[in-house]
Amino acid sequence: MEVVSYILLYFAVINVAGFLSMAVDKSKARRNKWRIPEATLFLFAVFGGSLGCLLGMRIFRHKTQKPKFYIGIPIILGIQVLLIVWFLFIAPLRFRIL
Repeated sequence: MEVVSYILLYFAVINVAGFLSMAVDKSKARRNKWRIPEATLFLFAVFGGSLGCLLGMRIFRHKTQKPKFYIGIPIILGIQVLLIVWFLFIAPLRFRIL
């Protein structure tokens, strides 16, 4: 398996985890149970799961009233998209396993 495949697999898993973390936190909020810390939700986004977190926010209508989420998560996603564009087109890297 090439490095690129591992990277894509990582992004798929972290986005699903970000999406599910929003779902679980929303469910726990409705039942007044223990909640996932906001810092943890942001960590999912920062480590590459921003799209999953954003979709989870929209689909589950969760954290949509908090500016640090409805502004912060899209900003993180934008920065990540710019970095991906940079690495793919402006400064392409060749990935090889020795």
